[in-house]
Amino acid sequence: MSGYLPVVVYPPDESGGRRVRVDGEILGMAHSLRDVTEFLRRAGMDDISEEVALTGMIDWRGGGPELWPAPW
Repeated sequence: MSGYLPVVVYPPDESGGRRVRVDGEILGMAHSLRDVTEFLRRAGMDDISEEVALTGMIDWRGGGPELWPAPW
């Protein structure tokens, strides 16, 4: 997994979404691990999968990959 860009997923906001940042650029608001995986694919990490995203390559802030609160 060396060679991947730095990835940060921020704590959920009031809508339940989590900002995803790759190499310093905000890619969007994710509402599931599937969304995070899709953002990473679009950023050029073509071989990424949900299983790889769970391996520790992502800096999960304010809760891990299991934290996806329902919107109010």
